[in-house]
Order: sequence, then C-alpha cells, then structure tokens
Amino acid sequence: MNSKLFNSIGLDIDPGVLFILLFIILIILFASFLSLLAKYSRLKTSYDAFMRGRGPESMEEEIKSLFDDITLLKVTAEKNKKDIGLIIEDLRETYQRVGIVKYDAFKEMGGKLSFSIALLNDNRTGFILNSVHSSDGCYVYTKEIIDGESPISLGDEEKKALMLALQGDSTKFD
Repeated sequence: MNSKLFNSIGLDIDPGVLFILLFIILIILFASFLSLLAKYSRLKTSYDAFMRGRGPESMEEEIKSLFDDITLLKVTAEKNKKDIGLIIEDLRETYQRVGIVKYDAFKEMGGKLSFSIALLNDNRTGFILNSVHSSDGCYVYTKEIIDGESPISLGDEEKKALMLALQGDSTKFD
C-alpha cells in the first residue's frame, strides 16, 4: 500500500511500517516514563523522610547553630593555643633539672645520710641544697646557682650534683 503523501515528497514508505515504528517508539517512551516515575517516587520518599518534622525555618536555624558552634570552636582553639604558650613559658621557670648526690660526710657515721641536691630551671638557674648529717645533728646549707654557676665556691658533692642536674641525670650515690 502506497501513500500519495509520501510519494509526493519523494519517499516510498509503506504507512503500515511507519505506524509500527511510531508504536515501538511510543512503547519505549512509555517505559522511560515509568522508569523516571519510579525514580522520582524513591527520591520524593527519601526527601520526605529527610524533611520529616523539620520546616525550612528549623533547617535554617540548624545551619546557623552549626556556624555558631564552629565560631565557638575557633575562639576556644585560639584561647587554648594562647594558654598552652603561657604554660610553656611558666614551665621554663620551674625546677626541671635535678641532681642528687648522697654521701657520707663523716666516715664514722656510715649510711650515707648526707646529700647535695641541685634544682635548676630551663635557664640553668636555681639552687643547691646541701644537708650534712653528723652525730651532733643535721645542718642544711643552700647556695644560689645562676646560669649554671655558683658565685660561692662549691664542695665536691655539690659540684657533682650540679653537673648531674646540668646533664639531666638525676641521682648518684658515692
């Protein structure tokens, strides 16, 4: 069967074949429509579950709250950073280096009851405490240390305690 319309434009196509092609295209479009409708339905269900109980105003408030929290965290982090810096500065002044030397000041006493202890900060400044134990009692002396040195002469045990503190060792028993 020939169509006068198709013949007039120079096409020799049977209208039945054209009808079948259009029907196949219609079925493909309808299947695509159903697929898109199913995807839309799943997306709408997910969106509704996400938005359940929340209106646009509450979502905006939630976002503002998160930004406020971030700002607070930044301020807190800066304060903590400044506080840690102050703590580190304070630690430089604490007695961190210790040297202890125990000794027997008098050979007849025994037991090494006398000691010299050097306490220094990070700037190598502090003091030496010397305790001499004898049969008459216990005598305690202190000597100032500035920049790792004493303006007063030191005894052998005091020098050892100072060297231990400067080296970072802590105790020595002679």
